Amino acid sequence: MDDQASGSPQDARRVPVCYRHPDRETGIRCTRCERPICPECMVDASVGFQCPECVRGGSGTGHAPTASMPRTIAGGAVVADPRLLTKILLGINLAVFIAVQVRPSLLDPLVLVGVWPPAPFMPIEGVAEGEWYRLVTSVFTHEEIWHAGFNMLGLWWLGGPLEQALRRARYLALYLISGLAGSALTYLLAAGSTASLGASGAIFGLFGATAVLMRRLNQDMRPVIALLVINVIITFGWSNIAWQAHLGGFAAGVVIGYAMVHAPRERRALVQYGTCALVLAVVALMTLLRTAQLT
Repeated sequence: MDDQASGSPQDARRVPVCYRHPDRETGIRCTRCERPICPECMVDASVGFQCPECVRGGSGTGHAPTASMPRTIAGGAVVADPRLLTKILLGINLAVFIAVQVRPSLLDPLVLVGVWPPAPFMPIEGVAEGEWYRLVTSVFTHEEIWHAGFNMLGLWWLGGPLEQALRRARYLALYLISGLAGSALTYLLAAGSTASLGASGAIFGLFGATAVLMRRLNQDMRPVIALLVINVIITFGWSNIAWQAHLGGFAAGVVIGYAMVHAPRERRALVQYGTCALVLAVVALMTLLRTAQLT
């Protein structure tokens, strides 16, 4: 006998959960059996998404066998460890933090600084002096333990679900470009001799992409909004925090995240990686503009 819904008002208002993962809320349903499915269970079909059972039972789409492999909402392939890249990024950040604590002299060549020393001295260091690598190294460098702790907690909480939804290549592009966007905006707007560091730009990029993904899946956005409000208060309420990195990273995360989860299936890779290239072009333009101002 077929299962029947209870029909109670509470059940009608309940947010659907994936039938294979009852702990995951979702707004997506299989186009064949209409059961709710989470991003990990989605299989890209000619129209919408299908669940793994319907695919194994024969979808009749005429796709090649590889087209029936499970795909995420962003088109990434399902992998065995959906948090592998997040763990690697955590490891890199922690390794740099420990190295800086053991040998503080390593900090100077890693921080983001436009020119050093400041006028009237002749600058010999900084991004404007050709050390563009500082835009990247500063994203993985922390000096204070509380700073590293907050950023690594944010990376674990936000990065894991995003890596699971976007998969590794797209997730890595989101993280690195968001970090670069935060560094570039800091370089553009902050004083040339101001030194900054930390993964805050990349973490705020994850915030922006998480908000876009949760909106796409029709999930409750109140938790991420609450976390974002707390971080905004900290950003503008505490001294010595590079708000430019937060703003630049968040903007890049929203733009890239939107492209990742809303790209049409027929042109998915073009839209996703084309958007990443566009954001990188903006980063390069800001960097060149500020370098011209400081030299």
